[in-house]
Amino acid sequence: MDVFDDLIRGVRAHGSLFGSSVLTPPWSLRFVDGAPLTLCTVLGGAGWIVPDGGRPVPLRDRDTVVVRGPEPFGFVDDVDTGAEPVDCGQHCAVPGEGGTRHRRGWHDTGEGGVTLIVGAYPVHGEISRTLLETLPDVLRVDGGGTGDGVLDHVADEVSIDRPGQQVVLDRLLDWMLVCTLREWFDRPDTDPPAWWAAQHDPVVGEALRSIHADPVAPWTVASLADRARVSRSTLAQRFADIMGEPPSTYLTRWRMTLAAELLVERSSATIADVAHAVGYSDPFGFSAAFKRVRGVNPSEFRRAATD
Repeated sequence: MDVFDDLIRGVRAHGSLFGSSVLTPPWSLRFVDGAPLTLCTVLGGAGWIVPDGGRPVPLRDRDTVVVRGPEPFGFVDDVDTGAEPVDCGQHCAVPGEGGTRHRRGWHDTGEGGVTLIVGAYPVHGEISRTLLETLPDVLRVDGGGTGDGVLDHVADEVSIDRPGQQVVLDRLLDWMLVCTLREWFDRPDTDPPAWWAAQHDPVVGEALRSIHADPVAPWTVASLADRARVSRSTLAQRFADIMGEPPSTYLTRWRMTLAAELLVERSSATIADVAHAVGYSDPFGFSAAFKRVRGVNPSEFRRAATD
């Protein structure tokens, strides 16, 4: 398992708000549902994504834009459009008014319009939020990449209602999001998180994969260096150069991220249970490490997260 696998595993569509609309100019849709993550793509035309307080981003045929919420954003035919904005959220389901039909497909037999496909993502847990924090408010990937094949399946699926459609759309949306993020992280003009570049390094990448495959193991710099087949000093230096912190610091921080998620998800688990689940035999040592990393002790964190 690698870092990206771990971080994106909680970003899963499940009964996601998924819709398509065929639009003719002028139009102005405003997405106000507050989704943590929204994926937008178009077929057969173009428009503009307009985030609140941000610069408009062009969305051309088969381009994909990912918008990080919960702030509202718009989709317009032109930045100077004269169309009256139509709020679109969970209950906006009238294609004739420029809205999207969620959960079920909608087929329009007209021609010449822009087909907008939107997937709104729920995002849960500390692990998934770690991924969201690495993303800009809006990211855009040109069409023509690995997501095009997925988009063909999406376009076919939303064109007609059929049994099992929601499950298919959920999985296609997952696939589309992974393709989009991978392409964006690999672009030379972006500044991806350190862990993304590190996965391509044969030494640091092997250490990271070891940590994420078995985070509760009693890892030391020496044992991680053995996995990477380099000296302890070589691993320590390369890890710090690429990741910006020592291996032991990264390991502790990742364990505390896992612990934070367990504290919320497993309300009946004791602090000792959570400590053991993330590799600590001593709950007091775990609590001290958690407070050092998170600024509060585990009990305080759980109370604040569940209030």
